[in-house]
Amino acid sequence: MGSLSIWHWLIVLLVIVLIFGTKKLRNIGGDLGGAVKGFKEGMRTEDEAGKQLKDQAQTIEGEVKDKKTTSV
Repeated sequence: MGSLSIWHWLIVLLVIVLIFGTKKLRNIGGDLGGAVKGFKEGMRTEDEAGKQLKDQAQTIEGEVKDKKTTSV
């Protein structure tokens, strides 16, 4: 009695389809998929931006000139 069989899950799925309808469930699935895709794209651009900043921080160009110091 603790676990649900395949028949219980099929009845639950049928009730959900009857309540929401297939069109609404399809829209919810599409919205969820778009949100996951947007999240992955956002993480990818953030990683690329971090790599660019890291590369820029390691590249240092300059010229050293003789510095005269005077003591007081």
